[in-house]
Amino acid sequence: MALQQRLDLRQTQALVMTPQLQQAIKLLQLSNLELADYVDREMEQNPLLERDDGDRNRDPAPDGVDREEVVARGDDLPVRDTADLTSSDHMGSSSDAPLDTDFENVWTNSSAVDMAADGMGEGGEAFGNWSGRGGSFEDDENSFEQTLSGSVSLRDHLTEQITMDIADPLDRMVAFALMDYLDEAGYFTGDIAVVGDQLGCTESQVVSVLERLQRLDPVGIFARSLKECLALQLRELDRLDPCMQALLDNLPLLAARNVPALLKVCQVDAEDLADMVGEIKALNPKPALAFDHEPVQTVVPDIVMRAQPGGGWLVELNSDTLPRVLVNQRYYARIQGAARNKQDKEYLTEQFQSASWLVKSLHQRANTILKVATEIVRQQDAFFLHGLQFLRPLILRDIAEAIGMHESTVSRVTTNKFMATPRGLFELKYFFTSAISGADGQASHSAEAVRYRIKVLIDAEKPDEILSDDRLVEILRDEGIDIARRTVAKYREAMKIPSSVQRRREKALGI
Repeated sequence: MALQQRLDLRQTQALVMTPQLQQAIKLLQLSNLELADYVDREMEQNPLLERDDGDRNRDPAPDGVDREEVVARGDDLPVRDTADLTSSDHMGSSSDAPLDTDFENVWTNSSAVDMAADGMGEGGEAFGNWSGRGGSFEDDENSFEQTLSGSVSLRDHLTEQITMDIADPLDRMVAFALMDYLDEAGYFTGDIAVVGDQLGCTESQVVSVLERLQRLDPVGIFARSLKECLALQLRELDRLDPCMQALLDNLPLLAARNVPALLKVCQVDAEDLADMVGEIKALNPKPALAFDHEPVQTVVPDIVMRAQPGGGWLVELNSDTLPRVLVNQRYYARIQGAARNKQDKEYLTEQFQSASWLVKSLHQRANTILKVATEIVRQQDAFFLHGLQFLRPLILRDIAEAIGMHESTVSRVTTNKFMATPRGLFELKYFFTSAISGADGQASHSAEAVRYRIKVLIDAEKPDEILSDDRLVEILRDEGIDIARRTVAKYREAMKIPSSVQRRREKALGI
């Protein structure tokens, strides 16, 4: 076979995503916190972007340039699917201007009364002109914030008690060393022998200090096991009798709800055993969790839903989670006219195109989220009216076909997005559940609704009528739900509900 050179002409199709399209797709799947962080970074890099803080009385721009904030509201901008933008009509080169930058909808804020400029009446004085420590609101030395108490850490709490209760310097040094081995639950996780070798003292001295530390507050601190932690608290309550000690020595039997074995080892009747179990349940197995706890982070909903007086639902975006970014078009026109070389002009044009695309991408993202959420509310109307048992099976394709978008777009929109409803705060992904076929050709049921029904049946069972998994299958099939026994067991275990044998033992103990 001879080697030769030749020219061939081939025509192929390839998907080329511009940076603008990649940005629009990325914005869809960001949460409100991630979006705010992304916008902040863009504003740091782009001098033409400004945040809409609702204040029209701003300081003049540098060099005396008057600034006029222009926001692309895009009322006539259709909600486009990001999958549609990959067509050849929308996949221009990165050097082309991807947007129409002819904005005429100038944002204006409603007028407000400037309280600082108004006087306090005849003989009065404006707030900003007050002076003197007696009547000023600007008293930094005695501010309200300085009167608030801070949270006390576990280490500070224990240090104060050790300083007061242990006078011997060596014992105090051992106590502080033992405190370094506490875990987040308050248990001592160190080795007595290792601590003794490190400090150059005997193991008996370390044990003696540890026993003194176990009498500190909170009760149960410095315990070396769950059994010892519960014993310390029961001793403080004067309830550590031989029967209770026998119960603590057999905690695995209590975890297995083995009532006959517990009655035998504790030498008590069923009523006394139930009382003892109730006392143990009232104890704190993790005494240190009252200190150094992290504050609960509240989820801010992206969509707010509420009932309308005349019927139906009102779905709207939470304005607090939407970053309001403005494009300063007049400032851009002024500095572009002052640019002298080609490099500066290209830089300004690029920044203006990037800022304009970001504003429109944010608007498109908001409209897409609202459109998806509205369709979810429409299809899950029975759930919002009557409860979880009426949650219908739903997949991404159902929403995508209803609103005319791609499934990938709906998937990105429902990621890390939350909706506040009259029935609570839900992630949009919550409303998408698999379907379980109905018996005798009936309508299918949502898997989440079936799990809820199983939980309701188990919660309502009587102590002498514990429902097995087979009995649950029979009841659900009588209600028109065709489900297998292994599926019932899987749903029950996912909800952390014990088996019928363990539940029967719990009912016998009264727990």
